[in-house]
Amino acid sequence: MRPDTPAENVDHTAEAARLERTADLYPEDAEALLLRAAAHRELSGDRPAATTLYDRLLASDAALEQPFLVRALKASNLWEYGHEAEARAIITGIRSAAPRDPAPWVIVAESLEAHDELEQAHETYTQAVRLLLTGAPQPPRAAHPLLFGRHRVRRMLGATHDEWDALADTVHTLPITLDELHDPKRVWSLGSENPAELQAEILRLRAEVGAFREAMSRPFPVAVLHWPAAELTELTEAYPALAEEYPSYEAHLASIEADLRELSASGTGNLGIVTGTVPSYEAFAASELTSPADPALLPQYATTLAARGRATAWPPERTAACWCGSGRTYGDCHGAG
Repeated sequence: MRPDTPAENVDHTAEAARLERTADLYPEDAEALLLRAAAHRELSGDRPAATTLYDRLLASDAALEQPFLVRALKASNLWEYGHEAEARAIITGIRSAAPRDPAPWVIVAESLEAHDELEQAHETYTQAVRLLLTGAPQPPRAAHPLLFGRHRVRRMLGATHDEWDALADTVHTLPITLDELHDPKRVWSLGSENPAELQAEILRLRAEVGAFREAMSRPFPVAVLHWPAAELTELTEAYPALAEEYPSYEAHLASIEADLRELSASGTGNLGIVTGTVPSYEAFAASELTSPADPALLPQYATTLAARGRATAWPPERTAACWCGSGRTYGDCHGAG
């Protein structure tokens, strides 16, 4: 279930409770599950409960994969229900720590921007793009919101374009330019009696909403199952009936990339890859009262791993490590074709 699904289409409280129960069953996946649960708590209006979930993760003995993201989300949530001082302290701590992941930077900068702290938001966006993008041959997709947010704030502040604004323009792909989308005077056109002006503004708003939905969409992806070489050998030796599904490791890797490209070409979005292990697969089969040798269980296992937050988005950046684990970049490995 998408955390940004409108309230009239989902019971956010029930969905949060379900995710929390799942996190209790699979503590190794608690971080991804509880972050989704916290999003549902926020959307239900129960922000204190969301803070409790963020605190639960931060107090856990288990090492978090994205500790700064959890802190950033907590700060944003706290500010929304009156805990401004604590939120500001967390944001200051994140900026001082200078994480290399764009996600927490986006959260804290947008939080500052949402509360009209435009100078602070601009400083935060600028600190982030300088840290993460200086010397980078091409901005990764995850960093695009930093460039767009900085451009938006600078337009509101009346600042002239600089080199980072120019870079934002180059990675922006919508038909409406960033200058139009971020024009502070656009709000006045909504009161115009000129049909042409209103129609133009409707087109701009549609483009902006489309970009927002793309940035905020976090459903679990359509996921394809990947077995590392050692796991695949163990799997087919233990369950020879699955050898038909996996005639060789090389064929397995090739089929993953081919299947994902075919899905992408058909218009399917939010694609991902989940990595299986034999013990996990056997435990899943036992929970389903089914033999691990049943090939029909494999797609169900993949979907379950994705729902537990175990999917890695596909395709990777061309300069990122390939999903297959070869150690080469995706562009030089399975993305070369």
